[in-house]
Amino acid sequence: MDAHATLSAWTPDSWQARKLSQMPDYPDAGALAATLAELARLPPLVTSWEVELLKARLALAQQGRAFVLQGGDCAETFADCTSDNVVQKLKILLQMSVVIATGLKRPVVRVGRIAGQYAKPRSADTETRDGLSLPCYRGDLFNRAAFTPEDRIADPALMLRGYERAALTLNFVRGLIDGGFADIHQLESWDLDFVSHSPMADRYRQLVRRVSDALAFFESVTGQKLDAARRIDFYASHEGLNLHYEQAQTRFLKHRGRWYDLTTHYPWIGARTAALDGAHVEFFRGVANPVSVKIGPATTPDELCRLAAVLNPGNEPGRLSFIHRLGAQRIGQLLPPMIRAVREAGASVLWICDPMHGNTEVLDSGIKTRRFERILEELEAAFRIHAEAGGQLGGVHLELTGDHVTECIGGARGLAEEDLHRAYRSQVDPRLNYEQALEVAMRIADRG
Repeated sequence: MDAHATLSAWTPDSWQARKLSQMPDYPDAGALAATLAELARLPPLVTSWEVELLKARLALAQQGRAFVLQGGDCAETFADCTSDNVVQKLKILLQMSVVIATGLKRPVVRVGRIAGQYAKPRSADTETRDGLSLPCYRGDLFNRAAFTPEDRIADPALMLRGYERAALTLNFVRGLIDGGFADIHQLESWDLDFVSHSPMADRYRQLVRRVSDALAFFESVTGQKLDAARRIDFYASHEGLNLHYEQAQTRFLKHRGRWYDLTTHYPWIGARTAALDGAHVEFFRGVANPVSVKIGPATTPDELCRLAAVLNPGNEPGRLSFIHRLGAQRIGQLLPPMIRAVREAGASVLWICDPMHGNTEVLDSGIKTRRFERILEELEAAFRIHAEAGGQLGGVHLELTGDHVTECIGGARGLAEEDLHRAYRSQVDPRLNYEQALEVAMRIADRG
């Protein structure tokens, strides 16, 4: 079927006629309908002009004139919606963006896995403990983590709580930025509490001095303050897993003549829900937001070309991103034919590397972790492969935190397997801690 003809038949609820995966049933249909009606009446979480501005920034990244830094928790929880947590996330992304921009000499598009990353796909529908099998925990947007029959039932009221937590988070982030928190004149205030203990502290502070000195020189020569350095653009993203939630906040804007998913600026489709005939691809092909798709080892070059035709039939710059998560040992084999096929199809795509998911392993102790050297290896390979193909890697997608967790092995402090128990806090996937995230940023900067 022609992609343009398919697009003309789209409606916000047309996904409901497609194959649906990674979404549990809501047993109370009446409660679900009432919740969605209330969500649809509430103000949108983001605006269309923010979405369009991000799309323009992503188009620049496609051209090699910007670089996307996308990062945050593997899965947010409602309990983690605190001022300290939001500040920590914003600080580490700001620090990383300064490091990357200084090294690559390109503007950085800052995107947080924030204000909506409350749902996660799971490899199994059920979980069994001591002979009792219950639905798996799919994130706070769906059900609750406690292992009881009542907590594991999909509860539509949680979507309202998710909306409220997302609104609180975005409001606080906007207030921080508008209040000067991101002012590049105040780089020293971005330091997290334990930066002075990091083996990379000296290198980071040298970079801060370079930026501060250059800014001071410019302002002394021109005799005026560089006002543009006082605030930044910051965008939110999450995996658009719960399509009821996404649909409820999707609006048709007459002045633009298009539908927008206003739960977030930059939703993505996960590798487990990227089937061409699936509900998630059906929903996101019809909204005007920039959309990304996670692609793994099972994705074929032909599938990529077909996804591009369905999700971006007009070849709009900045509209479609492919986030490859292939693993350090397989990226050299799998990525080149993907790039070649998409290029030969003439598809307009932004390529982003997720070096985290393809390098996940479960230790003999049962702990899930990632080895830092493999994360770096995949990222370095991605830069090299895109350059050899005559293009460029446009961004990086990381699961990280501004906290001093011990979830990934390696890094500047040399975390070992026996260190993981000290501060392993993730409920789902292991994240880079502050030092490891900053080291990734410095490695990216070294490519400038």
